[in-house]
Amino acid sequence: MPHLQFEINRRLKDEEKIAFHAEVRQLFSEIMDTGTDHICISIREYGTHNLSIGRVKDPAKGVAVVNADIREGRTMQQRRDLALGFMELMYQHWRVTKEQMYVTLTEHKGEDFHLLEKYLASWEEGEDPLAD
Repeated sequence: MPHLQFEINRRLKDEEKIAFHAEVRQLFSEIMDTGTDHICISIREYGTHNLSIGRVKDPAKGVAVVNADIREGRTMQQRRDLALGFMELMYQHWRVTKEQMYVTLTEHKGEDFHLLEKYLASWEEGEDPLAD
């Protein structure tokens, strides 16, 4: 169950978050070749100076950070496409410039992800992790 954690140094409207969630799920599903029902997304909003990246000189123009816990097994190209895709969506939705973003991907074994009915298996191409 990927946990995709987005952080931004401004307040967002609920409608913006709902639309963003849908596009993130679709992006993740396409790039990572998996279903969508197990994708968890969180958005954390901070004040202007409560989120920082060293290279950002003007945080008032926006800062965005992603921490994504994903199952291991994807290629470097899939991971890079995902990171750049997240950046594009944050730019489109939140108008933060890509130079003021940072994405971290952390890989875990499938068995590290648990839902009520089961833990997930290791990733396989074209899979739906909740199908029996």
